[in-house]
Parts: sequence; structure tokens; C-alpha cells
Amino acid sequence: MIRTLALALCLALLLPAGPGRAQEYDMNIVTGGASGTYIQIGKDIAAIAAECGVTLKVNESAGSIENVMAVRDRPRTQLGIAQSDVLEYVRTFQSEDPVLARAAKGIRIVFPLYDEEIHVLAKKEITDLQGLNGKKVSTGVEGSGNSLTASLLLDLLKVQPAERVKLNPADSLAALLKGDIDAFFYVVGAPAALFSKGDIDGQRFHLLPLKESVLQELYTPTKIAAGTYPFQQDPVDVVAVKAVLLTYDWTPKRNAYQASACRTVADFSYLILSRLDQLREKGHPKWKAVDLTALPPGWTVSSCVLDGIAPGYSFSCHKPDGTVVAEGAKPAAQTPEANQIYVQRVCARIGC
Repeated sequence: MIRTLALALCLALLLPAGPGRAQEYDMNIVTGGASGTYIQIGKDIAAIAAECGVTLKVNESAGSIENVMAVRDRPRTQLGIAQSDVLEYVRTFQSEDPVLARAAKGIRIVFPLYDEEIHVLAKKEITDLQGLNGKKVSTGVEGSGNSLTASLLLDLLKVQPAERVKLNPADSLAALLKGDIDAFFYVVGAPAALFSKGDIDGQRFHLLPLKESVLQELYTPTKIAAGTYPFQQDPVDVVAVKAVLLTYDWTPKRNAYQASACRTVADFSYLILSRLDQLREKGHPKWKAVDLTALPPGWTVSSCVLDGIAPGYSFSCHKPDGTVVAEGAKPAAQTPEANQIYVQRVCARIGC
């Protein structure tokens, strides 16, 4: 009995006291590195939420694989961004790995986003991926989506670097400029801030074309337009993966936190869809390429998302000036009690 009462007391302290407390849970999105596109996309989403008095914390991460696990296992983390090829890897190998199986079981889609170009920055004398044989190549931090994609590409083409270095993109660029490595992979939506600073000498370094037929078949063929970066004067044929906004399979009836998390996902689904034009106008350029219909195969959209994008979804926007704007569903008009009595008495006399 004492243990039961103690447990009840702990739960009372940890869980919300009622429906009004649901919004007091932190709201978090896991993105990527400080110089990547994911973090800017997260900041754009946080900005439209802030306009309505909602705080979304934007967290850096090692990338897609960490984010897939985080939306399931990390406390107060309702949203994350990941690469579509990482999702495909999880789906394909879940039967062989219990960790992947757990992730696959709980992951749900919020929205498909944009294509992320696969950048391979290399010394000028290296002309294609085959030229990385016997070279020192940074494939990305262990456990990141960048590392997974780089490894897949090298393995598909049977390229054997002399060493696969595990550095983040910023450290990879520094190592390349110093001559410590020969090339590095970076999966990021163009334009990538890391390559836009102007400290890359176009006479010494360039982006490798990715025109091999096997890559063109398995990934999305695309181009990095001429002049996207200061060092890159000509268009480059590359391939891309899709960035996807993820969440977990929240069950509102399970407990107060899951109900709050589902409402958070619904609210952000509503905000992104209702303010997509604003995001395209003021956010990262990749918002202009977002195709909300390009769902990754084999995955299910969250039921909480379906709530948020339903016609008439109710959302209260708390403006910085203190005003509250009711969006979505219009509140039902309240019939005065006197009018209700009137209708009842008239109907009693004449029939209704």
C-alpha cells in the first residue's frame, strides 16, 4: 500500500494535473549539424510557431540515424528530420537488427520535404568516385545519415578508399583544405552554408559529378546549378535523397504526455500546411522545392498529422501583442438560454 501511494505521488508530481497543463511539456525537433540545411529548416518551423506564442526548441544532432531513434526514445522530442535512404535502410534491415526493428515499428511520417543533393568535395585531380580508390576520404560521423549514404555509394561502386575518416562536415572541410584528406561526402540541401563562405579555392577543389548509372537508378538524378557556390562555375550532375519530417506513433489515450505530443504534432502539421507560402517566401530556399505529396514508400503518415490537416482543425494563435486569433474551426455559436426555452415552447404548441 505504501509503495502504491508513493508511486501515485511520484506520478502526480511528474504528470500534468489536467488538460490545461498539456502544453507545458517542452517541444523539441532534432535536426543536424550547425552548418546544415536541417537546422535551418527546424529554425524556420520554430519561427512560424513563435509568431503564435509556441516555443519549439531546435536541437543539433549527428543526423538522420540519431534523429530516427530520437523521436522514439528521447524525452520531449516530438519531431525529427531524416533522409529517405536512411528510412529505406531501416525498413530493409529491421528483421536483422532489433534496434532497427524498434525504430521501424514506431516511426511515422509528418511531411515529405525536399531533395538533398549528395555533395562530394574533392581535390581537383580526382574526377569521379572511382578516383577515390586508395585515397583518404571522410564519410561523416559514425551513425549519421551522411555516413550511411557515403558508405552505400562507395560500396555500390566497389570503391575502396585507403582510409574512411569519421569527421563532421565542418571538420572535413578543414581537413581537406589542410591536405589531410582527399575528399569528403556531405548530404545536404543546396545551397549548403558550409560551401558558401568563399574560402574554397576553385582551382584546387571541385564537386565530383555523380553520373554512374547505378546511382542514377537508385537515387534521384539532379543538378547543382552553376554558381550555387563561389568556387563552382559550372553545373554539376549529382543525385539526391529526400528529406522527411518524422514523428512517433503517439497514442493519446495511453497517457497525458502522449496526448500532449500528439497535439503538438497536430499543431505543427497545421502550422506548416497553413503557412507553407510564408515558409517558401521567407525560409530556406529549399522550402520552394517541398512536395508534400512525395511520401516515402513503405511508411505511414501519423494519425496526429491527419488531425492537424483536417478541415476545420482548431488552433489558437497567441500573437505577441497579446491578442488571440482562433484559426481553423469556427466556434459553434452559443444559443442563449432564453432562445432555447422559446424554441422548446413553440415546438410544444405547434410541433417541430
